[in-house]
Amino acid sequence: MKRFVVPFICMLFIVITALYYDKLVNFATDFFTDKKDLTILSGNEYTKNNDYLYVQRSNDYTPLGYQDILNIFYSIINNHWDTFTFYCPKEYEECVDDITKLSDSSLTLSNINNFVHPYNSFTNIKTSIDSNGEVIVKVSYLYTKDQISFINNEVDKIISENYNSELPLYDNLKNIHDYIINTTKYDVDYKNNKELQTFNAYGALKEHLATCNGYSDLMAIILSKLNINNYKIAYNPNDPNEEGHVWNALYIDGVWKHLDLTWDDPVGDGRDYLYHKYFIVSTEEMKEADTGNIQVTEHEFDKLVYQEF
Repeated sequence: MKRFVVPFICMLFIVITALYYDKLVNFATDFFTDKKDLTILSGNEYTKNNDYLYVQRSNDYTPLGYQDILNIFYSIINNHWDTFTFYCPKEYEECVDDITKLSDSSLTLSNINNFVHPYNSFTNIKTSIDSNGEVIVKVSYLYTKDQISFINNEVDKIISENYNSELPLYDNLKNIHDYIINTTKYDVDYKNNKELQTFNAYGALKEHLATCNGYSDLMAIILSKLNINNYKIAYNPNDPNEEGHVWNALYIDGVWKHLDLTWDDPVGDGRDYLYHKYFIVSTEEMKEADTGNIQVTEHEFDKLVYQEF
């Protein structure tokens, strides 16, 4: 009789497994997914220790809502993680749909990108989600180590030559603002100069040519070097044929202000111009400057994103 017990148990196990296979798999998946330990590494030396109204640093990488997903992506980029894996909990039923929505939105990802240090800004993000709720985010970053080293050396020179600790901060920032404009020209032929990388701080310092991205990245790097809280703020047109714009936001004297180097260094009739119309101004002052002889329409920004303003 005993010799039939083991085969009977094995047969019973096979039958039960066949009948309840899906439920057993789901149970095992939920059990091991919920117990999965996340690998949380520290950020690099350019990781910001700042939270903003739109995005904040994550303390818990198990999302329970859309804001949590925004915060996780901000933290991944802000920490300069090449790859990060997290999991959708079963109680957050819309988790996969919300992550797909965010990862498919280049505008949302670009908005998040504006809040991190330029050295940690990305060029590409790929997100994969499996049926069990495992989310893998892979990030490619804009600046190389060699470029960062070059920029840091140049920025140290700029600060040492234009920053006087005996002067008020406003005057020092004005000196740096003027130096950048006096040594940089707007790259009107940027579409044919992509190899010069005038869309970032490296091209601005190496070639002394810059688009608005190059101006704003360079200023953001300098502001961060001076321990001034800042981020980039952008105009994103609805018309795909219309170009966007980006400039700097900085926190000074307890208030958030705008700083737009591009429009203080306008392209004109071949002569060099240097203005201070957009140097540390409020939104109202910026709008007033926009309504001069040349109508500027590039300072419309999403107040749901840049909520400090």
